[in-house]
Amino acid sequence: MNPFDYGLSLDGETVTVVSEPLLRANIGKLARISALDAKRGERAAQARYWIRAAAQALDIVPASIHDLYLARGRAAFSHAWTTPAFNLRALPFDCARAAFRSARKADAAAMIFELARVELGWTDQTLAEYAASILAAAIAEGFRGAIFLQGDHFQISASLPLEQEKEAVKNLIAEALAAGYFNIDVDTSTLVDLSKPTVMEQQTVNATLSAELAAHVRKFQPQGVTVSIGGEIGEVGGHVSTLEELRAYMSQFNERFAPNQPGLSKVSIHTGTAHGGIPLPDGSMAKVSIDFDALKNLGQVARTEYSMGGAVQHGASTLPPEHFNQFVTHGAVEVHLATAFMTTFYKNIPAEMKAEMFAWLDAHLAAERKPEMTDEQFHHNTQMHALAPFKESAWNLPTDVKDQLSAAWEAQFDMLFERLGCAGTRQIVEQVIHPVKIPPKLEDYLVRNNLHEQVNGLSG
Repeated sequence: MNPFDYGLSLDGETVTVVSEPLLRANIGKLARISALDAKRGERAAQARYWIRAAAQALDIVPASIHDLYLARGRAAFSHAWTTPAFNLRALPFDCARAAFRSARKADAAAMIFELARVELGWTDQTLAEYAASILAAAIAEGFRGAIFLQGDHFQISASLPLEQEKEAVKNLIAEALAAGYFNIDVDTSTLVDLSKPTVMEQQTVNATLSAELAAHVRKFQPQGVTVSIGGEIGEVGGHVSTLEELRAYMSQFNERFAPNQPGLSKVSIHTGTAHGGIPLPDGSMAKVSIDFDALKNLGQVARTEYSMGGAVQHGASTLPPEHFNQFVTHGAVEVHLATAFMTTFYKNIPAEMKAEMFAWLDAHLAAERKPEMTDEQFHHNTQMHALAPFKESAWNLPTDVKDQLSAAWEAQFDMLFERLGCAGTRQIVEQVIHPVKIPPKLEDYLVRNNLHEQVNGLSG
């Protein structure tokens, strides 16, 4: 690849942007190489390296949201908002471009782009590839400032050997830090043991392993960066989290975590939702009763007793729009959104391609189909698994289809930024967050990462 074709020049490991218009016009080509040339290794690695370096040259910088959340916890701002965390599983470059267009219209900067451990295999992309797609999208849309990349649900599987799982997550943390993910959600809530007689005992393993993995993050985070670390006290889809569980988890976490180091910036709780929503036989989504009082009360305790930013809501993207205002009024610091963007993808691709993807699911995921499931329920519950085998087909969609899809995504982001109070947050982010430019290393991008590890019992 010739850097001059992309408006770049190279001097050793220094990447300079010599023509931003040329770079913005051709950054999609680099994003495509990053996404589709992964099997060749070196070309994809070079593309990701150039994207990261060029982004930082344009002051588009991966950053930690830690200080912003702690300031939120101290009630430092009169502006109330809930930070959306976007899992962009399908065409993340195009989808992120829609997000950045919407953000620029709303003058919004409080937003996170994330990927869960289980989603790496679902989408056939590494953390470095996903980061490159997001940074390339920011370049394409002329967005400037902090980019919050997050490792979502860096989760321990309860069905696999514990030491093996701990090592896998520690390796994933190292991979994430190298790629610019300075926000990491450590999720060992899978190991909460409800058979124990007391809540304190139920949370012991969760708190202990969370503290160990958080210490690992602190040990290897780049100099000058305080990674935002999130914990989780209960699996999404389980019972509604309680104050007793929060206090049991946090007291044991703090007891085991290294003293004199920044601790958690947030904690994820369960309030009644489920990842992906609950599809009805006709394909519509079941109404979910969210315990907003739990969200408010646990968030308040997280702030006042443990100096965190507050509580995090998972599994929310399939909720009706009117619910999103409630996250703000009940003090949620962050809300995770994934399925709705994927659903929009399926609604806007050609019918022939959708039928082909669903036929693939019928053939390859038949073992996951329960006898009472309709086609609509089965395809909704398994649709994420068709993204990887049809990844190149998605990138090759006609321009007019991508334009229609991007417009639909942009409308979703417009709604979310407005209802979550994110409009006008750029000034607040710039007041608190001062990103540290960590020079990327080509060698980090040449490392081959395992996308297809065992992920039994994990969620996204």
